Amino acid sequence: MTSPTDDRSPKLPRGWLRATIVSTIALAFVCGAAGFIAFLSQLRGAETVPDRRADGIVVLTGGSSRVSDAMELLAAGYGRRLLISGVHPTSTANDISRTLPENQSFMACCVDLDRTALSTRGNAAEARRWAEGRRFKSLIVVTSNYHMPRALVEFSHAMPQATLIPFVVVGDKWREEPWWTSGSTLRLLLLEYVKYIAAELRVRLEDFGIDLVPEMSEQPAGQRPKRPATAQAS
Repeated sequence: MTSPTDDRSPKLPRGWLRATIVSTIALAFVCGAAGFIAFLSQLRGAETVPDRRADGIVVLTGGSSRVSDAMELLAAGYGRRLLISGVHPTSTANDISRTLPENQSFMACCVDLDRTALSTRGNAAEARRWAEGRRFKSLIVVTSNYHMPRALVEFSHAMPQATLIPFVVVGDKWREEPWWTSGSTLRLLLLEYVKYIAAELRVRLEDFGIDLVPEMSEQPAGQRPKRPATAQAS
């Protein structure tokens, strides 16, 4: 008499797959939360005057009062020249001068405009070319407090030999209310945190020779000048 073949292969405990998925998600959440807290700890809540001067100043457009704060640093002698990186292609030196009437004389002599950078990585690449062209060894980097960690990642990678001095711009909304009470500010911080992590990962991969996104993709073809145009008031 032939008995049916017994299936004696080992079986995984019931619910093992579900427990593994839940544990993985929980671990990812904890790591993400810890990373977000570490990211927040880097953000300054007040503007602090740089403790030293630099060869040049670079300001990244995109946030309120960034350019005006950078112009004040230039006027105070914290740098010899200023690069405004990420200017809209249709904007002119006169357009900027009209918003900063007290600094028009500096716009004519000591300010360069970069209209090609489309991202923070592009800002860093253009700042590197600008600094190398003028043999600047130290730069004051001006951007918003929430943007500074990612900016320093990109700038440090683009110009590892340069001395970078951060100057954070703190917006009025940041001063007036805690970030955790504002849904829009929280979303901004979470998005910036994700971008910061992505920049860190890309930079670390590039250190191992893995370049997933070549620098040339930062700018449209045919729009890559040797150096930013100097802002001259017409």
